[in-house]
Amino acid sequence: MGHFADSLTFSGRKVVAAWASLPFPACRGSSLPDALSGHQAVPWQLLSSGREHKGSCCFAQSVVLRGLGKERPSSSPGQQPLQAWESPEQVLQHYLHTHFPGAFSTAHVLQQPCDTRPPFPQFFSPLLTRQGFLQDRAQPPSSAGPNRDVQSIPVLAALQASPALHSLLSGLCQDLRARNVRRWSSFFTAGVEQDDFQEALEELRTLAQCYETGFGAHGSEDEADSD
Repeated sequence: MGHFADSLTFSGRKVVAAWASLPFPACRGSSLPDALSGHQAVPWQLLSSGREHKGSCCFAQSVVLRGLGKERPSSSPGQQPLQAWESPEQVLQHYLHTHFPGAFSTAHVLQQPCDTRPPFPQFFSPLLTRQGFLQDRAQPPSSAGPNRDVQSIPVLAALQASPALHSLLSGLCQDLRARNVRRWSSFFTAGVEQDDFQEALEELRTLAQCYETGFGAHGSEDEADSD
């Protein structure tokens, strides 16, 4: 995982954040272009600590979508942009480029869904089918509690070097600076020197600055092109 994260970090950045859509909201029988076109914003949530950054911006990301079939796109007057691409990876790559222009993105599409049979916790909405797809909301199931019969789900997940990490890293740095570590005798008896601790804090502050939007947004396109 460390080597994988290293492939997504450059310009002084060293950490990535995890995002996921569990399950990815799609109707049964939806093709990949139709499923993605139904979301004006990427339908995922930040799993890592910290606050979500408003707006579509990231420096680099690796995205995996699994569990959507190879159904043909629905026919409609005029071809939609995502329907013009042949392979599933090209469809997802174009979708990511639309939402994150200038970012370095890798896309992978797997047909096999995520297995959610026991002991996977069954916390899913009653509006999901056994395969994790959305049912017609006009005909919800009679059960009022969580759906305990979901056997698999489509999932969209990503590791992303994004501005969302700025608040996390800067907040950690501020919390550490507020502590009086001189009062923790066990901290320094473990072999940590005061000067080393201050140097680590400075490195953490510098790392947080690498994720500021103003710091990296203007150069992200050039960095992406170079990769």
